[in-house]
Amino acid sequence: QVQLVESGGGLVEAGGSMNLSCAASGTVSIITAMGWYRQAPGNRQKLVASIRIDGKTDYGDSVKGRFTISRDDAKNTIYLQMNNLKKEDTAVYSCGAWGTSHSGDEYWGQGTQVTVSS
Repeated sequence: QVQLVESGGGLVEAGGSMNLSCAASGTVSIITAMGWYRQAPGNRQKLVASIRIDGKTDYGDSVKGRFTISRDDAKNTIYLQMNNLKKEDTAVYSCGAWGTSHSGDEYWGQGTQVTVSS
């Protein structure tokens, strides 16, 4: 089992920046990728950014060039640096961790609200 604890989030003005973090604990050795998804009211959950065990990153089209995902392996923590925030970035951001495709392991944090005011 893997536990994920998110921190960060809150209210920020448009054009501002915010950093989210997600710390993993438990059987972290099974994790092959971690990332962030977000869901705004009335919308489906969408990928924000992910980072694989080999360091490869992936970003949703709407955040490319503004958001950066990184990790600290010593702390089993990933970070999401969000710059030039827009009102449409308002959503609940959830941290996820995944095992191998064979195992199908999937874990989620509790989610954190990010609200961007205009």
